[in-house]
Amino acid sequence: MLATVRKQLKSHPALIPLFFFIGGGACMSMMYLARLALRNPDVSWDRKNNPEPWNKMAPTAQYKFYAVNLDYSKLKKEGPDF
Repeated sequence: MLATVRKQLKSHPALIPLFFFIGGGACMSMMYLARLALRNPDVSWDRKNNPEPWNKMAPTAQYKFYAVNLDYSKLKKEGPDF
């Protein structure tokens, strides 16, 4: 299979940027999915020791990938501890 792809790339060099950008997009999407699985407070990998990880987050903890016009360091806790 790789030999066929290599042969096509040699005969059509305009396909090289297509493979580059498709591979880069696939890599970035996999990295984002890994970040969601490892850093998001909604995902619980250890149900025995930490069944509800969203209750142990500090109010100043930023878990969103991109926050528009929101400074997490100035937030205050609004509810009780559970």
